[in-house]
Amino acid sequence: MLQGIKPHISPELLKILMEMGHGDELVFGDSNFPAASHAQRLVRADGHSITTLLDAILPLFPLDYAVDFTALLMAYCGDREPLVWSRYRQLLGAYPNGDKPLQTLTKPEFYERSTKAYCVVATSEAESFANLIIRKGVVK
Repeated sequence: MLQGIKPHISPELLKILMEMGHGDELVFGDSNFPAASHAQRLVRADGHSITTLLDAILPLFPLDYAVDFTALLMAYCGDREPLVWSRYRQLLGAYPNGDKPLQTLTKPEFYERSTKAYCVVATSEAESFANLIIRKGVVK
């Protein structure tokens, strides 16, 4: 254990966060996301929700200033956006470059982008259409 790092971040995930460079993308897959078949690198975070992991990671992870979005989401089917998206806005908005729009991608676009991401984190997130991609910025 280390001080200041929440216990939800496994040693494997901490290593991945340290390896990532500016512009690398990190995918958080919900419990239905085909993480293993879409990952160059896969980290399992069983038992954790995406919001719990975001809350732990964002103090350590600068968001990219060089894009016009804060995060990428898989477009949902239905009349109302998933409830978790408002929690994402709240968590991301508390950090520099976190107040930009959340951009949606179609399911095929999201899957394609996931295959190119630095890492996919498989979570136990139960809410549908909770998949999320964040992009690493510059550590100052």
